[in-house]
Order: sequence, then structure tokens, then C-alpha cells
Amino acid sequence: MKNKVTSVLDKERTIAQPRFNRWLIPPAALAIHLSIGQVYAFSVFNLPMTKLIGITQSAPTDWNLPTLGWIFSSAIAFLGISAALFGKWVEKQGPRKAMFVATLCFSGGFFISAFGVYLHQIVLVYLGYGVLGGIGLGIGYISPVSTLIKWFPDRPGMATGMAIMGFGGGAIIGSPLAVALMEHFKSSTSVGVWQTFVAMGVIYFCLMMCGVFFVRIAPPTWQPPHYTPPTQPQKLVTTSNITADNAIKTPQFWLLWIVLCTNVTAGIGVLSQASPMI
Repeated sequence: MKNKVTSVLDKERTIAQPRFNRWLIPPAALAIHLSIGQVYAFSVFNLPMTKLIGITQSAPTDWNLPTLGWIFSSAIAFLGISAALFGKWVEKQGPRKAMFVATLCFSGGFFISAFGVYLHQIVLVYLGYGVLGGIGLGIGYISPVSTLIKWFPDRPGMATGMAIMGFGGGAIIGSPLAVALMEHFKSSTSVGVWQTFVAMGVIYFCLMMCGVFFVRIAPPTWQPPHYTPPTQPQKLVTTSNITADNAIKTPQFWLLWIVLCTNVTAGIGVLSQASPMI
């Protein structure tokens, strides 16, 4: 198994020769994060999905907002679960395979959800966008970050910032795109949601595959020109090395987790219903 993993990484490294331009890595990361960042704009679907049967207004058999709220909530939950469970797998397999799997899961989530909306089966939407799409979110979120840091050891803050910027900025693209597509597909018998899901699945698949194509692993001994690694660690940066399995046994990990959880929960709670609130 170890030799198989090594061969996978070596195949990606063979292309990452010194002549490779490392500035192609940030666009590859952005292609993934701008796509999966669409989750922050999912609330634009909430009101139209309450009128799938009634078209102009909600019918008794239409879904209500609390029911629809579980789609976004489950996607975010599986984002965190999959990122935690597949973190070590991503490091072993490399970013290309991880980003490809994320592409299949995220775009596949749209297609399954489109089928669920067409049949008016909310469980299929939960499984599609919530579970499968959420797994794509988690794997896609973590896969470009470590690769960026390895290519930019001289600018680690800028490298990770570009990736996270893409995830947060995904709503800037996803929101108007979804609204425009629903308007385009809307008719007297449909609000255009399932057609929009299909179209966005195709669009994001193509965009994310661009990231899969361009991403490379930095060679083990590679360093940026004129870069000298610091001899002393920065303030508050430990020299100790700890594995993920041991990290979860420390109080520091759980204290940081509590801080992040409370911070994220506040924002996510608003984002889940942002469009109807506005």
C-alpha cells in the first residue's frame, strides 16, 4: 500500500520540475474553492423551492423553509465530517486525486438534487447536495491548501489566504449565476430549480476539472528562488511535531475547536437563510 501511495505522489512530482511555474497553483486552487464556495449562496434556492408545486405561491404539498434548511445544514455538517475523516487520505493520495474526487462528489450532488426536485423527493436532495455534495465540499476545501503552502513557503499567509478567499467569494459568483439560470429556465409549469441544478453541476464540473488539470505537487527539495528557510521559528510557532491522532488527545485542540465552532456557527446560521431574510 505504501509503495502504491508513493508511486501516485511521484507521478505528480515528475511534472513539477523547476521549470514549472508555481503561479499556476493559485488559479488551480481558486477553481476548486470558487466552485465549492457556491454553498454560501444556496439560500437563493430556498424561496423558489417552496413553490415547486404552486409555481406562483406555496401549495399545501410544497416544502417549507425549515424543511429546506436541512439541505444547507447537512452540507456544512458533512463538509466538516469529511474534512476530518479524509484529511490523512488527501495527504497520502495527493491534491490531484483528492480534487478529482471532490469534483465528482460536488457536481454529482447537483445532479442527484435535480432528480430529487424533479420527483419532489426531499430525501434525494438531502442525500445529493447535503451528503454527497457536502463530502465534495470537505475534500475540496482541504486539498489545495497544503499544496499551496508547499509551493509558497516564503508566503504561507498569502497562499492560504488566496484559497480561502476563493471559498468565501464563491457566493459572489454562485448567487447571481443561480438567479440568472432560474430566471432563464422559469416557465408556467416550473420555477426552474431542477434545470438550474443540472446546469450548475455541469458548469462547476468543468471549472473544477481545470483545477485538477493544473495542480502539481512541489518536489520534496524545492524552494523558491532566493528563499532561505528561517533558522528560528516565529513567535507562537512550536518546534514540536504531533500527529493528527495525538492532537485530538490534547486540551489545546479542543479549546481551538470550541472557539472555531462558536465562531462559525454564528455566521452559518445567518447564511442558511440569508436570501429569504433579505
